[in-house]
Amino acid sequence: MNAAPLVKMEMISADINLALAGLIGFGFGFMLERAGFGSAIRLTGQWYGKDWSVFRVMFTAIVTAMFGIIILESLDLISGEAIYINNTYLYPQIGGGLLMGAGFVIGGYCPGTSFVALASGKLDAIFYILGLMFGSFVFAEAWPLIESFASKGNLGKITLPQLFDWSPWMVGFLVLLIAIVGTWGANYLEKKFT
Repeated sequence: MNAAPLVKMEMISADINLALAGLIGFGFGFMLERAGFGSAIRLTGQWYGKDWSVFRVMFTAIVTAMFGIIILESLDLISGEAIYINNTYLYPQIGGGLLMGAGFVIGGYCPGTSFVALASGKLDAIFYILGLMFGSFVFAEAWPLIESFASKGNLGKITLPQLFDWSPWMVGFLVLLIAIVGTWGANYLEKKFT
């Protein structure tokens, strides 16, 4: 019998789920700050090839979460069907990723790290958060103009194993291989540029 996600399997209430999410979020933010990811200088170091720690940490998180889900699902301890997955809208998500990436390079933060920076007393994060709020407002107001574009390239709820018709283990090991090669390349670039 599948045992997770706990709230979907009615093993915990929605209130407890929300409290746990808050605790996990606080812990995640604390760890980001302790790792130095509340610093725009540290975060933008990646774009100049000097500090690839964000790349390494994010790939480690992706591989850990991915193998955690694959293993737990194969042991029937988690229901992959119960995990919420957004629809994939190819073109607007590529555009949004490029826009967010440009904001990351210009402002030095992503949305999560901007709040970590503000919580640790970095005042430059206020401007990034104000820009984030302004961008959200503009997006909402422009919705009637961009609504048709926002649904372009709809692939539905699709995962990499479904897209390539491979087993989750094959996709997992391929992503792990990419992470290992990427980390090696990041280490090489870091040594070259520092």
